[in-house]
Amino acid sequence: MNWLIYGANGYSGALIAREAQARGLRPILAGRSQSIHALAAELGLEARCFPLDDRLALSEGLRDVQLVLHCAGPFSATAAPMVSACLQQRSHYLDITGEVAVFEQIYARHAEAQSCGVLLCPGVGFDVVPTDCLALALLARMPDASHLRLGFDSRSGVSPGTAKTSLEALSAGGLVRESGVLRRVPLGWKSREIDFGDGPKRAITIPWGDLASAWRSTAIPNIETYVPVSPRLAGRLRTLNWMRPLFGLPWLQNWIKAWITARVQGPPSEVRRRQVTWVWGEVENARGERCSARVRTANGYSVTVSAALGITEALIGGKHLTAGAFTPAQLMGAHFVERLPGSTPMQFADTVIS
Repeated sequence: MNWLIYGANGYSGALIAREAQARGLRPILAGRSQSIHALAAELGLEARCFPLDDRLALSEGLRDVQLVLHCAGPFSATAAPMVSACLQQRSHYLDITGEVAVFEQIYARHAEAQSCGVLLCPGVGFDVVPTDCLALALLARMPDASHLRLGFDSRSGVSPGTAKTSLEALSAGGLVRESGVLRRVPLGWKSREIDFGDGPKRAITIPWGDLASAWRSTAIPNIETYVPVSPRLAGRLRTLNWMRPLFGLPWLQNWIKAWITARVQGPPSEVRRRQVTWVWGEVENARGERCSARVRTANGYSVTVSAALGITEALIGGKHLTAGAFTPAQLMGAHFVERLPGSTPMQFADTVIS
């Protein structure tokens, strides 16, 4: 099966391309910038350079490609044209997005993907593999769960793509799922103490991708997603609610994104090797019974590399290859995260009555 990494000259895309080559895989490396040729030459791989806003060039770029691993963000701008091209070319589609709206848009094309015989699976990186797996495992423990809460504690720094995506999310505000429906809330809308696995910490709600993916994996109607923050940062985020519309102004978005491109490089390899991530989840049913679980993983970017390639290799080998739109846990099972390098087994707490 011929397969292609689009955005291979970005931070996460390059990490995936290098590891793929180290595993003996032969992906085609592609992107919007001519710099893709230098990376491809270094790794001894084929390179293709084409934009996403030219339908003819995009179709030509995907010629003889049966699977695309899309790594070029922000996915709010890049996912739709790539998904459309993949459906037209009958190429399977994976990406590493964490954007709620992108998940929703891709899941909405489930029937179209089925009719085309194409598999669509967004979020095959850290966004959202560990939390998606944890959600499905918790559902198995409590099939009648009505509430799901997920979160992670990671201190590895961010890549340029992640920083730009976070900027876009900042202008949109917070988000939760209530009674099966996404609802806009203020930044830092809710806070609580959570032990992610490294001791109790104050955490706040954020608009994480599981608000879409975990809903699709579990159908649990009420979902919140959390990260730990300092009291100072929590206060700043709440203050930003008054200024949030300003961050949606195109000129300000463009200025900050240019600053990110010039200044943000992503965590170096020694930081990725040293840092780990704690992932937590909790389900609750109508009777107030609760069950929680934790899993420790490698650094988020290392998880993105191993998870994306693990799913890619499974599909190349013909496993889990079915048409439609799916989450990573739906494809690979709840315990996929435990098989990733650097991961521990899931640890479940006893169910208690609140």
